[in-house]
Amino acid sequence: TYAGGEANVAVSLANYGMDAAFVSKVPAHEIGQCAVNELRRYGVDTSLMLRGGARLGVYYCEKGASQRASKVIYDRAGSAIATAAAAEFDWDKILDGADWFHWTGITPALGGEMPEACLAACKAAKEKGLTVSCDLNYRKKLWTREQAGECMAKLLPYVDVCIANEEDAKDVFGIEAENTDIDSGKLDHEGYISVARQIAKRFGYKKVAITLRGSISASDNDWAGMLYDAASDSAVFSTTYHVRIVDRVGGGDSFGGGLIYALVAGKNDQQAIEEAKRVAELLEAAFSFNWREGRSSIFAGDNRIEIMKKPGYGHHGHLAIGVDDIDEAQNLLERKGWKFREDTRVVKDGQTVAIYLEREIAGFAIHLLQRK
Repeated sequence: TYAGGEANVAVSLANYGMDAAFVSKVPAHEIGQCAVNELRRYGVDTSLMLRGGARLGVYYCEKGASQRASKVIYDRAGSAIATAAAAEFDWDKILDGADWFHWTGITPALGGEMPEACLAACKAAKEKGLTVSCDLNYRKKLWTREQAGECMAKLLPYVDVCIANEEDAKDVFGIEAENTDIDSGKLDHEGYISVARQIAKRFGYKKVAITLRGSISASDNDWAGMLYDAASDSAVFSTTYHVRIVDRVGGGDSFGGGLIYALVAGKNDQQAIEEAKRVAELLEAAFSFNWREGRSSIFAGDNRIEIMKKPGYGHHGHLAIGVDDIDEAQNLLERKGWKFREDTRVVKDGQTVAIYLEREIAGFAIHLLQRK
């Protein structure tokens, strides 16, 4: 599959119905084109992407389960984006007409001229009056703490909205939440407010969003989020979700996408952090769908609904789901935040055989079909 931090956020925003463009460089061959096509499928604007270079970067993810943690191996050396020159990106043209610019710490970590490219982008964005957001996304397999700290210290003063987790602030800047142990699931709210306040003061952020993950095991996490506002020196916390993880890849990016959408839409801080956590929880636990195989599952506690087929890509993700008990499935999905439309109920021989549910988050719709 094709993915990446900024690309995942772009897809999330496009699924909300927003205009989102992705900027990168991919090889001018079929593999590069497949990556472009994957973004286009979700409505992301790829017209600003550069073509060239020898190869597309690769990473391998071994999914964790229970007490075995996930493992990632990067193979990104010599990739098209890692070897791109900073001067190749015309940021004045790229950012023309935009309102928001988002980047992650993974991009400068690729080395080469990417730190310079990120700096030029941030400067151009601020000159044009854009809001700039950054997900710190520290990856120790891409660079050292010292390298990350030195590079990010030059870039982050241009950022308005910082997105991080409890480990990013500690690993990159040595700022640690007190009375907190993520491995035991112990989280202290005041400690996280202190972390956000310190990094906001150091770099001049307007807002700091932090994901709060209590790690019970690789399969079960408690998830919440915090949004700190520097002007009022106050923070709000989302509802805490107990998540049975189906696929964790992209959860943080969905958090970022939900947050950006909510802030652009004018929602208040409490609404924004709730939206961010709901969409992240939906991605990690509500369902993980393999379009090519046409099969996956929706989990809620011990319940499972198996996705049997897809009727077509439709509007950002229409899924047809075969279920054994349509009423139980409806109740399960409604507890997850899906809304049932009564006018879509199909009854045959006195029995409900099909209903339609929709959810504002990420623009998904689900058709429940009673199995025979």
